[in-house]
Amino acid sequence: MQGAAPVYSIAAEQQVRAESATWARFAGARDAEEFRSAWLALLCGRVGRARAALLLIGETSTGPFGVAATWPDTQRDLQYLGSVAQRALSERRGIVAAPDGGEAAADGAAHVAYPLEVDGRLHGAVVIDVAGGPGGDLQAALRQIHWASAWMADHFRQQALRQSEVELSRVALLNELMATALQQRRLQASALAVANELAGRLHCDRVAIGFEDRDRIVPLALSHTATFDVRSDLVRALGEAMDEALDLGVPVSIPKPADDELGAIAHEQAASTLGAQAMLSVPLIDGAHTIGVISFERRAGPPFDAVEQRVAGSIGVMLGPTWALQRLNERSWLQRLRQRWRDGMRLVFGPRHPGVKLLVLSLAVALTVLALWQTDYRVSARTFVEGSTQLASVAPFDGFIAEGLVRAGDSVRMGQPMARLDDRDLRLERARWSAELEQAQRKFRVALSQADRGNMGVLAAQSHQAEAQLALVEEKLARARLVAPFDGIVVSGDLSQIIGTPVEQGRTLFEVAPAEGFRVVMQVDDRDIARVDVGQPGELVLSSLPDRALPFAVSSVTSVATQVDGRNVFRVEAKVLGDATRLRPGMEGVGKVVVGQRNLLWIWTHNFVDWVRLTLWTWMP
Repeated sequence: MQGAAPVYSIAAEQQVRAESATWARFAGARDAEEFRSAWLALLCGRVGRARAALLLIGETSTGPFGVAATWPDTQRDLQYLGSVAQRALSERRGIVAAPDGGEAAADGAAHVAYPLEVDGRLHGAVVIDVAGGPGGDLQAALRQIHWASAWMADHFRQQALRQSEVELSRVALLNELMATALQQRRLQASALAVANELAGRLHCDRVAIGFEDRDRIVPLALSHTATFDVRSDLVRALGEAMDEALDLGVPVSIPKPADDELGAIAHEQAASTLGAQAMLSVPLIDGAHTIGVISFERRAGPPFDAVEQRVAGSIGVMLGPTWALQRLNERSWLQRLRQRWRDGMRLVFGPRHPGVKLLVLSLAVALTVLALWQTDYRVSARTFVEGSTQLASVAPFDGFIAEGLVRAGDSVRMGQPMARLDDRDLRLERARWSAELEQAQRKFRVALSQADRGNMGVLAAQSHQAEAQLALVEEKLARARLVAPFDGIVVSGDLSQIIGTPVEQGRTLFEVAPAEGFRVVMQVDDRDIARVDVGQPGELVLSSLPDRALPFAVSSVTSVATQVDGRNVFRVEAKVLGDATRLRPGMEGVGKVVVGQRNLLWIWTHNFVDWVRLTLWTWMP
């Protein structure tokens, strides 16, 4: 026993030293890979029964998730932990599974997977192969994993914070460059100021800015250079490199990335001529067009990394519209007009753009055909059908609706009952006046037998009053039933839904139109009314009969305009010439009146031409 103690002390001391070294590597990690490896080693050291471990990290919450660290050996095959890791990532919860895939093992061995989430976003998972042992040790291992995940959560938050700081610095740089560009009114001064700013911010030896002119890039500004000769070898080499970026339409960098399949011959030659170790050219984008190129050079500096290339591309997208507007503003109106005319002529008569030439030729042929093709000119208007005569059936007295026998759309015969008003009060009133009449007549006979002339006069007047009231009640009872005035169609009215509701005297209950004898009413716009005259033919297509055109002839044109939907319209009546058996009052559609012969070009453009004439007349002094 005395000989075993030093061995124990040496092993414990070695373990403490290893753990201290791991803590030191964890605390002073130089990059994320070293931090994650040290964190996994510390976690497995805390989990006493850990045999192997795997840390999976993904760029997004949906994956893919790659191996970020392994323990204890990077060469060890840990594919057997993949299934439990997949479960933890898909279910987003801790998983404890037996090595054979079940839920528990008899000896306590288990594969433990725990997802790493921060603010609802899944960053990855840690998987540990735990050896067999007491169940309490497994619970302690789960607690260690749960507590240790806080370090990774803090690590992910710090990464997000650093990324946010990078983005904020990029946005700040873009804002400052935009402010610098807008401080100068002239394009050359603005480009020079931006070039100087970019040379200092991106640690470049030279920044050149050029703009497209006749499919070539002409350098306009060089950083820290007030004037330069555009015919010099330096400027010519820069122009050729910029032309290459203009033709490709994408950023071009030297040295080229490993996955870049595009050629950069001009950039390689320019780098050799200029003595630059790194070059980057990004296009200036205005909408869908490249208006220029920004070129960056470093003679001895490092190559442009992905972050710098992304920043440079953002600069080209942001400054492109601003400088395009400045270029446009610096041209005179005559130059802009000449340029537009030149561009149009180049499209039509130049060697390129065959589609535009074919389109112009087709348009010219179409306009010629439209100008020569004579056809009927027809005035269109909203049209509806109404009966030649239309009668209203109104309430004869104040009362209540007792029964509705027809509704809108029903055909009725003359004398057919359409509705009935409640006549119970009238019957009671008739009985009352009948009783009063009989009583007055009885009193009159008594006065007559007594020769009482004064009383006889009063009683005779009361009898006549009772007779008049009784006659009035009888007339109301006779009119309590509303009947059809003639054979026709009920145009409006439906009392079946308001049985028992009161109605006042004179209220319209039904409108009846004859079954035959219709007229077409058109609402012609005031711009076209001067062309419409009596006797002109036309056709009507109704919404309910879209497959049938009904001929008609204009019978009358009113001379008074009315407002309909904010437009001045005139009422034009016409008579249907064809079969009108399927017509019903209230049908709507579109009617067209033939008012003469015109060519198609005039028909389709005269409204616009008239509007232009009226507008010019309004503004003329």
